Formats: sequence, C-alpha cells, structure tokens
Amino acid sequence: MKKVVKFGGSSLASAEQFLKVGKIIHADKSRKYVVPSAPGKRDKKDTKVTDMLYATYALAEAGKDFSQEMAFIKARYQEIINGLKLDLSLEKEFEKITADFKKKAGENYAASRGEYLNGIVMANYLGYEFIDAAEVIFFDENGDFDAEKTNDVLSERLAKTERAVIPGFYGALPDGTVKTFSRGGSDVTGSIVARAAKVDVYENWTDVSGFMVADPRIIDKPQSIDMITYRELRELSYMGASVLHEDAIFPVRKEGIPINIKNTNAPQDSGTWIVENTCQKSKYVITGIAGKKGFCCVSIDKDMMNAEVGFCRKVLQVFEDNDISIEHMPSGIDTMTVFVHQDEFEEKEQNVLAGIHKAVKPDTVDLESDLALIAVVGRGMRSTRGTAGRIFSALAHGNVNVKMIDQGSSELNIIIGVKNQDFEAAIKAIYTIFVDVQL
Repeated sequence: MKKVVKFGGSSLASAEQFLKVGKIIHADKSRKYVVPSAPGKRDKKDTKVTDMLYATYALAEAGKDFSQEMAFIKARYQEIINGLKLDLSLEKEFEKITADFKKKAGENYAASRGEYLNGIVMANYLGYEFIDAAEVIFFDENGDFDAEKTNDVLSERLAKTERAVIPGFYGALPDGTVKTFSRGGSDVTGSIVARAAKVDVYENWTDVSGFMVADPRIIDKPQSIDMITYRELRELSYMGASVLHEDAIFPVRKEGIPINIKNTNAPQDSGTWIVENTCQKSKYVITGIAGKKGFCCVSIDKDMMNAEVGFCRKVLQVFEDNDISIEHMPSGIDTMTVFVHQDEFEEKEQNVLAGIHKAVKPDTVDLESDLALIAVVGRGMRSTRGTAGRIFSALAHGNVNVKMIDQGSSELNIIIGVKNQDFEAAIKAIYTIFVDVQL
C-alpha cells in the first residue's frame, strides 16, 4: 500500500507540531509522499508565514526596506529547525529569496516560498528526498493547470523515488515563473501527487477530525460525517464548507482514490472518508448543511413567457454580457428568478435591468437583496420521502420565511433561499429536525 499525506499549516506551525507529524508519518510505512503547507498560526494572535510573505513582498514591490520583515520570517523557520535539532541552514535560500524580492519576482513567487522552505525543512527532518514543485507541477501560458503534462512528468519522477517531500500550493509556468494555486492549494497539490503516484489513499491532515454536518460556529459541537461522496462534497464545498479545497477532488476522482481527512492533534480519530460512491448509508437522511450570505435575486414577470422561444437564453445573455455569474434560476410559467452575488450585481444593476427590458420586454422586474442560500445535501434524500416537507416544517417552526427552494434532478441537494438575518436560525432549524431529533 502507498499513501500521500498532506499536512496543513496548523499541523506545521511549530517544532512541536513537526514532531507530531513525524510520529504520524513513521507510524505507517505506506506514507511515502509528503506534501507540506507553509507554517500556520501557533496561536490566535500569530500570523501565518504566507501572510508574512505577502506583506514583506508588498514592501519590496513599493521599493521600501523589508529586511526586518524578512528577519521575522527567517526566525520562524530557525525556531522550527532548532526545536527539531536539525543540522540545517536556510541562509543561502533566504539570500536568494531576498535578491528575488528586490528584482520584483512576483507575488506568486513570494507566496510560494513558505511551502518551499517548509518542504526543505520537512525533507531534512524525515530523511526524504526533496522535490521542488516548480519542477514537476505545470501551468500553461494562460495560467491554467496543465493536468496531463504534470501527471506524465511527476509519475516518471516518483517512479524513481521511494520517499519524497513535494511542497504544496505552487508549480511553474512554461517559462519557469512560479505560479500558485488559490489559497488552500496545497490540498490540490496533494491530490495531484496522489494521482501521479497511483497511491491507495490520500490522507489530508488538518486541525479537525474531518467534516461536520454543519458549521461549528453556528451549531455547538455538530455531529461528524464518517463518509461522504465526491459529489456531496462538491455541493457542500461550493456553498462554504471549507475543510478541503473544492478543486482537490478532481485529480483523485479520475483514479478512484479515496481521501481521508484526519486530525494531526488526534491521529486516533477515524476522520472523514471521501469516496467516489458507496452503498453505506449515512447516519442521517442528510449528509451536511452549508450556506453563504450575500445574494440578491432578479425576478422577471411576463405573461405567456413559457410560450416565448428563447426567453431564458436572452435573459441569461444579459447577465453574461455584464460578466455576472448565476447561482440559481428557479422559474414558473410566467416568472423567472435569477440569483446572483450581490456585490457583483450592485455596480452593474442598472445595465442589467436595461438589458433585460431591451432583450425580452418584461411586464415587471423586481429585485430583492440581502439573501442567503443554504444547501442541504445528502445521498440519503433519494430514498427518503418527505425531506422537503420536513425542511419546510422545521423552518416554519423556527419562524424563518423561505424565499426560494430548488431541488436538483439528482435529488442529492435542496437549495433554500432565506434572508441574511435568518441564515443562522435556518441552519439550526434544519440541523435540529434531521440530526438532533434522530439522535
């Protein structure tokens, strides 16, 4: 058996955390490839190394002195090196990084150095080979991830390497310039390495024991999720669940490699398994609840709209022309409602309204702002009658007015629209009816 193990920033924030990680890796010989993030916060008042690098580079780009800020970053790594009692110096690396900052090497390069340096420390600590991600992970001329070239090159490299550390978060453009994924991109790197190495399991170690049914900031001590499918995870991640970067599932999904979310501080916990599919029933009818605030809706009314060929396409074209993405689009016989991000829409609202009037000549166009969307997701909903009815009942009992409900044809998720002010109350009501009542 082979495993890729990725450790998040909180798991590598200090020498003490590194020691925990070392014990985890050495406890299982199948943990052959390690993907580290940059050091995270040691406590609530601390600053992540990546944020320190962004701030330091901003000074460099402005032509200001950044020597003190760079010294602080150097001290973070030296503290880890000293704590691990390693015979390692990063002096030459910091000299090069300082010189590159002065040459304005770019924000992507600056941000990536946290993972790069932590990868060197991790490889030295474990006695593993260090592979610079810029040599094996590629982006094309447009800055898009080049999955096939990466897989070919990385597979060949790993086939010759028994054990290796590959830093997360970045790769390189065709000219060698460093390019990063979006924040949290080390999860994606772990998935890419897992695919290339053809491993059996991708373990993603963080500071929580897997996914919870709902946000612990809203629900006190929510129940955990033992197993979740890729599709369920996509729905929840898109609507705000943030334990794993939402793009991290694509490389492993192609190969059917399961992901196991584990807790560095509680390695004995089984965590959450993310799989292609499963015949195992979830503990509850629903798998999870997630949501976001900050939406508005545009409702277009026109008599006999259903008989007008191309009506919806013309409306959607107006939003596309204004570069506004659409979240949901429930409709009736004479009504069509479009949900969009409020901050995207507000500055272009008059252009959109004018465009809609010109395109389809509606009877009325109504706007409603300050809305939230909540996704109730679960493979168990397909085989359970009355799920939508239970949701309505729970929300009515919680005095929450439903602005929209939209169920996908896959019966995997139900999207509910409520006012921003009712967001937390709605999630609590849904959690109570599906989880607390069942316990």
